Amino acid sequence: MNRVSFALPHLIGKEALYLNECLLSGQWGGDASFTKRCHAHLESQYGASTLLCHSCTAALEMAAMLLRLGPGDEVIMPSFTFVSTANAVVLRGAVPVFVDIRSDTLNIDETLIEAAITPRTKAIFVVHYAGVGCEMEPILAIATRHGLVVVEDAAQAYGALWKGRALGTFGQLATLSFHQTKNIVSGEGGALIVNDPAFVERAQIIREKGTNRSQFIRGEVAKYDWQDMGSSFLPSDLVAAVLLAQLEYAEELTRHRLSLWHAYDEIFKAAGHNGLRLPEIPADAAHNGHIYHVRFTNLERREETRRKLVAEGIGGVTHYVPLHSSPAGERYGLTVSSMAVTNEAADTLLRLPLHGGLTEADIAHVASRVLELAQ
Repeated sequence: MNRVSFALPHLIGKEALYLNECLLSGQWGGDASFTKRCHAHLESQYGASTLLCHSCTAALEMAAMLLRLGPGDEVIMPSFTFVSTANAVVLRGAVPVFVDIRSDTLNIDETLIEAAITPRTKAIFVVHYAGVGCEMEPILAIATRHGLVVVEDAAQAYGALWKGRALGTFGQLATLSFHQTKNIVSGEGGALIVNDPAFVERAQIIREKGTNRSQFIRGEVAKYDWQDMGSSFLPSDLVAAVLLAQLEYAEELTRHRLSLWHAYDEIFKAAGHNGLRLPEIPADAAHNGHIYHVRFTNLERREETRRKLVAEGIGGVTHYVPLHSSPAGERYGLTVSSMAVTNEAADTLLRLPLHGGLTEADIAHVASRVLELAQ
């Protein structure tokens, strides 16, 4: 049996070397040498203050704190996303307001946002699904008209562009993930990108348990004390050591992943799709090959194919249970539009194995089995 794992972290550079260097240094806590080097790398790339966190979930929670969300506030977002996007809002006592997604990119449907705005709306959280950019210009225009903050959940979008500009640079705040299932990994890990300078100092305080320790380390104050709400959002420098090695080879990792993504796409297109709906990439999007998915005509066909793939050792995986129909989503959230596209995507989408350890032969094997089983 030719087993093909769905996702595996891919070692490419100096991960072991840097990790050993960090271990020997004795500086294992947060904001030591490797964290600083990661910060410098990311800030050069994004042109904004960037703070490593122990997860993208932590970065989203920091964003919600920075926005001073509280009871009664509302945040518009898609339902087709990971729970962390909504949890960050709910933890502050605010309400996630769910709207439907586009049928092509599976990103938030920008045409539904304005109708969901109320006097209680504070922000719009957009999610760049599969590393494909949302329609940022109309979203930013809506936000400007209504005085709202835009937060980009760019967990899947490291290295991806929209109209030649890096995803994560459009909203006042953005978040990244370096979880082991992502393109660039550190096991766990994430980052908050602060594009609005007005948020920078408070972001540092929130990240450091509500203290001004960052200013103390820079020699700007004689001692540090409790300034604001906060928590321990720093990653260990051991995590940063692994991440730095991956960041240094990020372009190579992305190129390889995209080559595998395109290998899938060419096979399925050459076969005439066989009744499957393939990913649709807008002309303005330069994605990063994070996910290759196919969509079936109905839930039954998807599930039958998935079960057979898994029985053969091929890691075909569904994706989100929509938040609006989840128990906590029904309890904490508000649904203000038809969720027809979200529900259909959840029922019909299947993600195929895609990671740096695969070969084009693996891709050909998986694609051929999907095509055969989907008949």
